[in-house]
Amino acid sequence: MGSQTVSSDLSMILPRVLIVSRRTVRKNKFVDFVGEYHLDLIVSYGAVPVIVPRVSGVSMLLEGFEPIHGVLLCEGEDIDPSLYESELSNLTPEELEEIRRAHASDTAIDREKDSIELALAKLCLERNIPYLGICRGSQVLNVACGGTLYQDVEKELSRNFPECQRVNHINYDDYDGHRHAVNVVENTPLHHWFEESLDESKMEILVNSYHHQGVKKLAQRFVPMAFAPDGLIEGFYDPDAYNPEEGKFIMGLQFHPERMRHPCSDEFDYPGCPFAYKEFVKAVIAYEKKLSSEASVKKGPKLNKEQENKRRMIVRSFSIAKDMYIAGRSSVPVKESELEAGAVFLEENTAYSVLSVQQENRLKQMGATVRNGHGYKKLKLKDEREKVARSIIGKMSIEQLTDMMSFYYMMGQVCSEVLETKLQHLELLHNNDQ
Repeated sequence: MGSQTVSSDLSMILPRVLIVSRRTVRKNKFVDFVGEYHLDLIVSYGAVPVIVPRVSGVSMLLEGFEPIHGVLLCEGEDIDPSLYESELSNLTPEELEEIRRAHASDTAIDREKDSIELALAKLCLERNIPYLGICRGSQVLNVACGGTLYQDVEKELSRNFPECQRVNHINYDDYDGHRHAVNVVENTPLHHWFEESLDESKMEILVNSYHHQGVKKLAQRFVPMAFAPDGLIEGFYDPDAYNPEEGKFIMGLQFHPERMRHPCSDEFDYPGCPFAYKEFVKAVIAYEKKLSSEASVKKGPKLNKEQENKRRMIVRSFSIAKDMYIAGRSSVPVKESELEAGAVFLEENTAYSVLSVQQENRLKQMGATVRNGHGYKKLKLKDEREKVARSIIGKMSIEQLTDMMSFYYMMGQVCSEVLETKLQHLELLHNNDQ
């Protein structure tokens, strides 16, 4: 009984890595499974693998798997082609049928698995949760960020090269033993992991792979880490989201480092093979610590009903002031009483402000808007500033715009939290004076 309690306690303390299962048919029924190599490596470096079953409706229940400290997505069936502009492949119906026959175990689309894994990938990108994608997991990551895939590498890519440059990316007769060369890009994480195994004149390693699809157009946020001789991208990462010590890790590997082992042995082909998992779990642990630290910050006293009503009045007052300051007009008639609460707060709370000079000036401008709302109805942004802003934003990619919106959403949340803290401080001082 005691050992069960300890085990339960550890599962609550150690960082959690979500892994979506793959399903197969056994004894006329579906069973879910995850490759043991993945699980072993995650556990050996200090994290707890949490298997997300490939079951209908799970994509709508991902909140039930919180807290999520990391996500590892690995092998599975082909991603639904409609998710990445498959009409650009120019494959004929005859060729598509030939592909289905040659790769029958992979071409049966599993839309439920697609839905679960894409939801998790987008959650990681939104929250900066560490993400490692192996094989299909790397393809999911690329598609989630707007990239595309080859529906079949051999027919769309390899056949364009002379025989000596073609690469066999899959061998059904030698699942674990199959290897092909990849060229590693300098000054990338992959380069650092395999550095002692690389020849400076030939940045090449032999990798295990088992896939017939792959990255066609790499999403803009990613940088390649390795290429096969036929040009296929075999690894990529987000350099702006890579710092394992700080809990940052967003990466996709098309090959299988976990299966690159000597025959009948657990010894790896290269010392760098397990590093993807080692650095991924390092990031997961750092991310978990960061979340725990944020959660352990002492919260201020709970507001009573009267204080909560006052807080809401002040927040609404500033919201109205912000709209008037930016747009120079109000979409609905504004009552003086709605503006007064924010003006009073500004006047009374400046002594306790922890804002910078620039922020103070901006707040004073908004405060003026609060105090003299009707005098600012004609305020407009200068045409030149708006024109420049529209020009710059118009050139940004969808991924960049999404990142910017996420940033401003986060900043809005931070501002709201700081405002609540200040309000609580103000109320405490007020109550103490009484």
